[in-house]
Amino acid sequence: MLRAGIKGERESAYLIDFDYAKSKSTVVIHDLRLEIAGRVAQIDHLMINRVLDVRVLESKHFHAGLKITEEGEFLRWNDFKKSYEGMASPLTQNERHIQVLRDVFRKIEMPSRLGVRLTPSFHSYILVSPSARIDRPKKFDTSRVIKADGLKVAWNKYVDSASVLGVFGGVAKIVSAETVLEIGQRLVALHQPAHTNHASKFGVVPNNHQVQPDKSPAQTLTPPTAVEPPPGKLFLCRTCASNQVTIQYGKYGYYFKCASCAGNTPIKIDCGIVGHRERLRKDGSKFFRECSECRTSRLFFDNETPQHPAAMSAGS
Repeated sequence: MLRAGIKGERESAYLIDFDYAKSKSTVVIHDLRLEIAGRVAQIDHLMINRVLDVRVLESKHFHAGLKITEEGEFLRWNDFKKSYEGMASPLTQNERHIQVLRDVFRKIEMPSRLGVRLTPSFHSYILVSPSARIDRPKKFDTSRVIKADGLKVAWNKYVDSASVLGVFGGVAKIVSAETVLEIGQRLVALHQPAHTNHASKFGVVPNNHQVQPDKSPAQTLTPPTAVEPPPGKLFLCRTCASNQVTIQYGKYGYYFKCASCAGNTPIKIDCGIVGHRERLRKDGSKFFRECSECRTSRLFFDNETPQHPAAMSAGS
């Protein structure tokens, strides 16, 4: 099951990248997992273009094909039972992902026009293998269920059929390629890797041992705690050595901005363990150092708290 799902996602990722990886107007993100307010969105593929059209793509692998009824019910063929069996609707699943995405986009920094914050438009597509058979109904709309190699054609068809009002609305909120890249980077910075006990999930019992419930806090970080750094240390501007710095977000991620000389100082953090990737998480004015592998979260900097020699540690 895992291999089939991974194969389907990789096949779709290859076909998407083939058409869009070199695009200067579209950002592509694969395997993005977001958590907000207790809800999770595991997004197989996400595409954002310069008019802030966000395509949310769900990959599904069907060994022997797919059937969709007139009522919109999805059925997959069970080769062992020689019959169709019900499955959760991937269209409904993707709509839940979009609901989470809407909340995430409300949290991140977005460009504006004449003081009005721009909002993206969301488009749901279900991608199946190019070799899969799809039995479609006559009345229920299945235009969003497509072969993975037909995504570009399907999108161009949608754009061509868009109303004049929709076209002008898109042009009105067109942004630069750099801005699209920054939005993509902000989403990637919020990625929360999943920690799944697959043996327990699929009921695999090794060597006649009973599977014990997983009590480890693998899916949650240690609650944020303020740390007391060594005294006498400050975060300083690399240009003028001023401590009047705040954390800002730019093209290459978070950095220190100096209020004295307007200079930029890069931020480099490392938990010290090879293979771990520590990152910064923003919560209001506060920034936390977080390592998902170590399951730690520590207060790193507060834009609203002045620096004092006894309350900050050296940064680089």
